[in-house]
Amino acid sequence: MKKLAILAALLAAIPLTAVTAQNWLGTTAATSGGHRLGNPQAKTKLIEFVSYTCPHCGKFFKEADGPIKVALVQPGKVSVEIRHFIRDPIDLTAVVLANCGDKAKFFGNHEMFFSRQEQWLSKAQGAARSQQQRWTSGTVPERLRAISSDLGFYEMMERRGYTRAQVDRCLGDQAKIDALVGQAQADRTQYKVNGTPSFVVNGKLLEGVHQWSDLQKALASADK
Repeated sequence: MKKLAILAALLAAIPLTAVTAQNWLGTTAATSGGHRLGNPQAKTKLIEFVSYTCPHCGKFFKEADGPIKVALVQPGKVSVEIRHFIRDPIDLTAVVLANCGDKAKFFGNHEMFFSRQEQWLSKAQGAARSQQQRWTSGTVPERLRAISSDLGFYEMMERRGYTRAQVDRCLGDQAKIDALVGQAQADRTQYKVNGTPSFVVNGKLLEGVHQWSDLQKALASADK
């Protein structure tokens, strides 16, 4: 009985954090070039270059987002940084809205655009000529607001807790728009990214890797 009492006392003295694994899924941060999820000191640092209008990126999101988060990010093995590859005005609109407001909302916004990609991309593909003309005429904020209206982005953002006025302010922030475009262009030059999805692991672009099955192998190799 005395030994059991001593053991119980020793266990009680051990902090809970010492026996409970850290869950890194709640750790996010804005970086100089994008947004990072997970352990900032992770052995493997993954950068995903994605475009919201890229169907291949949508497929990658569906296949890889869950496995990466649960198996790699949550235990702290891998951190994931999202960076933008801006292909067209619709893409730019989604990028601006994903980065709208509180930085802590980014990953929720990011996931929303990919999880609903098929619906809003279908609207874009079936848009009338008059709608398409609105997307390419007028000031940049006017174009982005027209795209948001026609593709249902206002309603999507409202479900995320944004008011229409807040969305309009983001779509009208020319300095922020310029910064997002400039960062995307700088990344293309620095990492030599020519298409999406593309991946950088520990600072090196993975040549020819554009799908989850190949990235999974590369991440497994980086963990050895």
